[in-house]
Amino acid sequence: MSRGWPLWEVFVRSRRGLSHTHVGSLHAPDAEMALRNARDVYTRRQEGVSLWVVPSAEIVASDPGEREAFFDPADDKVYRHPTFYDVPEGVEHL
Repeated sequence: MSRGWPLWEVFVRSRRGLSHTHVGSLHAPDAEMALRNARDVYTRRQEGVSLWVVPSAEIVASDPGEREAFFDPADDKVYRHPTFYDVPEGVEHL
């Protein structure tokens, strides 16, 4: 019973230092109500420390079917990946 309300995507961060993860969607009339509903629906057992709600209409995404054409320009830039550098002995974190 959304009554024409917009669709919101919900992201939860379960602990400090972790990334927000998409957990689902819900309909709500505005951002404040979307945030409250997301809290009630997706963090009932105190699973999160932070919530994001984003209007679905505002999300722009690449098409997985066009992956090769979209990401192709990065394929020829091997220098961006440090796979051919020698790591000095004794260096634990680089």
